[in-house]
Amino acid sequence: MSLAFTLEKRVAISAVVRACSLTSQVFQKLVKNETLTKNDKSPVTVADFSAQAVVNAILEKSFPHDPIVGEEDSADLRSPSAEDLRKHLTSLANDALHLPVREDEGSLLEDASWGIGPSSPTRSTDELLSIIDRGNYAGGSTGRMWALDPIDGTKGFLRGGQYAVCLALIENSVVQVGVMGCPNLPVSGANPDGEKGCIFVAVRGQGAEQRPLSNLSLSIPLIHAPTVPSMSSIALLESLEAAHSSHSFSDRLSKHLGITSAPLRMDSQAKYACLARGEGGLYFRMPVKGSGYKEKIWDHASGTLLVEEAGAIVSDSRGQPLNFGLGRTLGENYGVVASFKGIHSQVIEAVKKANAEEVN
Repeated sequence: MSLAFTLEKRVAISAVVRACSLTSQVFQKLVKNETLTKNDKSPVTVADFSAQAVVNAILEKSFPHDPIVGEEDSADLRSPSAEDLRKHLTSLANDALHLPVREDEGSLLEDASWGIGPSSPTRSTDELLSIIDRGNYAGGSTGRMWALDPIDGTKGFLRGGQYAVCLALIENSVVQVGVMGCPNLPVSGANPDGEKGCIFVAVRGQGAEQRPLSNLSLSIPLIHAPTVPSMSSIALLESLEAAHSSHSFSDRLSKHLGITSAPLRMDSQAKYACLARGEGGLYFRMPVKGSGYKEKIWDHASGTLLVEEAGAIVSDSRGQPLNFGLGRTLGENYGVVASFKGIHSQVIEAVKKANAEEVN
């Protein structure tokens, strides 16, 4: 009897690995004048759109009835001034979809019926724009849906830092499968200058694992030791950009917890990946006061399952579970706390104290 979500796991890995290949290729020949601007001023590149087209195309062929909550839509691409961008999108997406079908990775082998491989049809520009817009689903509390962030951490991508391709399957508001590709993350946290490029995979109830992008057959299980760590061994994982998470609040939180190590700051859900393999010990995200920001489900779905399956606990800053069934955002969930199991309640109490200081 096969494990639950075996096919979904294989398809998600295929989609993310192909998207990672595409984004890495784009970075090597990035042309800055092809960058658009989002309303929140974070950059969007041709890689963002092309990666979403690749992932959505594979999901459409594999699970045609599953809706997708994706970060991007094609509106900017359809303007007359975006002709060059559309040409790059069409070329890049088709190149990624036409990569050879992986046949030698055991349980991770691919299938040409997913619309991939050299013999798969070439998608036209109009087809790819429509495929991107399959990510416009509004979300909801029942049924199946996929949550996709084609490039989480666009600023990190542009600076050659951390970014992630993040895909998750949500069923009845519960994340069941999470796959995250981190092309610039060191394979070993203990060797930051060594080989880079990892994919992280989690299926609810089946654990979490890391695989090098260079050798997908090598699986490294991720599980935390049951011992409670001392705060002196903890380093706080947080966003590199102060606009994305309040660094001043994090400083107060660290003082209340007795954390003395410098924070580990990086872009994207790569922070979840680092926590899942035992680095840092605490991921904290608190919206900047007065911003009114609501977290998007694609920014946390795959990462939260990854750390939970590795033995960590995830909640909002009030200790409430994250709710992935409220649409495209996490609704009234405020902030995110993910930590080693033994310190989570202590962290939530420290957040309350830091909050009280801010109010006073």
